[in-house]
Amino acid sequence: MDLGEPAARRPTVVAEPTWVFALLWVAFPLLGAGAGWLVRLAADWLVSLPWAPMQGPAELVSSLPEPHVTIGLVALGALAGLVVAFLARHESLTVEVARDRVVLARKGAAHEVPGESVAAAFLDGKDLVLLGSDTGELARESSDVDAERLAAAFREHRYRWLDDDPYREEFRRWVPDTPGLPAGANALFTARERALGRGGSEEDARELRDELAKLGVVVRDAEKRQYWRLARPDTGGTSERER
Repeated sequence: MDLGEPAARRPTVVAEPTWVFALLWVAFPLLGAGAGWLVRLAADWLVSLPWAPMQGPAELVSSLPEPHVTIGLVALGALAGLVVAFLARHESLTVEVARDRVVLARKGAAHEVPGESVAAAFLDGKDLVLLGSDTGELARESSDVDAERLAAAFREHRYRWLDDDPYREEFRRWVPDTPGLPAGANALFTARERALGRGGSEEDARELRDELAKLGVVVRDAEKRQYWRLARPDTGGTSERER
């Protein structure tokens, strides 16, 4: 982008500060290494208590030669910490806000929303939500990014930022065979309920949310429960941004 472009027109990127992830890359491996060392100590302690559970694994660890077993457990713990740190970085949300677009990036994939289609943005708990002119949700992504930084970024580029969901009172809890839903929506909700259950697929739940959005159904999750409302017909209004 041209460096001479006015600052207000340059994209604003909002993400977790670099120092947070730097700390994770140090802290998690250290915690993992410490946990590995504690496993070795715990094994010796359990072997000394005949009534304690997990005698088999404890005896196995205690029987292994030193210092190899301690070094191995510490190394495995540190490696596990590195994996956790990597996953935390990989799953964090990066938000790029510009006059003509909003880009939400996570896990190496990016979802771009045209700026002209965004009627408003707000935080619903930890979820960043982009609303369209038909009151439907263009995007909903969980985020730990500072709320004030997000609000400032959207306002800087003249998007409408709301303090809360203006349609929260319209949501109703979904139960099987809920009346008033478009044809096929109940089947999608049933499949999504399975995806949200133990061992379910987060990606499946996301795809089914998108399918429901195509039917004009807005979905909100709370503690594995699904809530819904209907989007309103698009009146052709603008996104209420300052031009």
